[in-house]
Amino acid sequence: MAEFTLHDLQCFDAVVRTGGFQPAAAMLYRSHPAVFAAVAKLERQLGLILLDRSGYRVRPTEAGLSFHRRALSLLRELDGLRVHAAQLAMGEESEIHVVIGDLCPRPHVLGMLGRFFAQCPGTRLHLHFEAVGGPWERLFDDEADLILHWVDKGDARVEWVDLCKVSFIPVVAPGFLPGRIEQPITLDQMQALTQCVMRDSARHSPQQNYSLIEGAPQCLVADQGMKKEIILQGLGWGHLPRFLIEEELHDGRLQSIAGRHLPGRTDELVVARRRDRPHGPIANRLWDHIQQEAPALRRALEPSRPAGQIPTNLSRKAQVETGR
Repeated sequence: MAEFTLHDLQCFDAVVRTGGFQPAAAMLYRSHPAVFAAVAKLERQLGLILLDRSGYRVRPTEAGLSFHRRALSLLRELDGLRVHAAQLAMGEESEIHVVIGDLCPRPHVLGMLGRFFAQCPGTRLHLHFEAVGGPWERLFDDEADLILHWVDKGDARVEWVDLCKVSFIPVVAPGFLPGRIEQPITLDQMQALTQCVMRDSARHSPQQNYSLIEGAPQCLVADQGMKKEIILQGLGWGHLPRFLIEEELHDGRLQSIAGRHLPGRTDELVVARRRDRPHGPIANRLWDHIQQEAPALRRALEPSRPAGQIPTNLSRKAQVETGR
């Protein structure tokens, strides 16, 4: 088999992406005959028919689809190498984009970032605050150098460092639950009560929801602080991160209703970035800095006292399980 070139692969990829030789030529700023010849040469060298040219639009054959999937990894590596070379030529980045998700204990995370960027006066920090699927979407829209949130650890495009576990506990204000509700609290018993829910800030990805009770009235909020205030005022119930409500659980302003049917959830807060993208020197130093600060963050978030009890009008106390 003769050697094929990156130019041949780029032309083939452009035709697959655009559905035709003319638009592919326009995308690559090359002539139509040059793109057509490159793809034809690639097919001859491989001994494969990569494109079905019988229709109005050019479509990849089954072999073409399979070959294209493998070729994409090589083309991405090439793009990454070009970006990395450009970053090396420019030196330190002039700006870094960091997304903080709704899992984050903001005072601790902002302090961690502040200590780092105080030593990088030439780099501007752009901070973004997103909820639920918003951080993940920004990362894959190439709008973030790194995120502090949860990730799908099965996605090969991502690398991450575990920072800490965040416990989410279902809570109510004293007197919120009607007297008819008995322990163990079931989802059916909570269905008539307003549930306070975080709004997913993702703009074009499928909306994600956690711990929702189907059919229950909802109060949508943009952040955990507003959610906490609404629950404190008896306007709804919901799951809140334990680090945010330690004092309220201790003094009784909030009460846990965790139990067998409302176990809550534990999410893993991580720092994550794209594995399939190059990172400049400042981004790499920030990555190392966050890893070094992770043990202190875990210690700061360790529970200092037992979680609050469920209301005394219920027949048994619920055993609090970590959860969201």
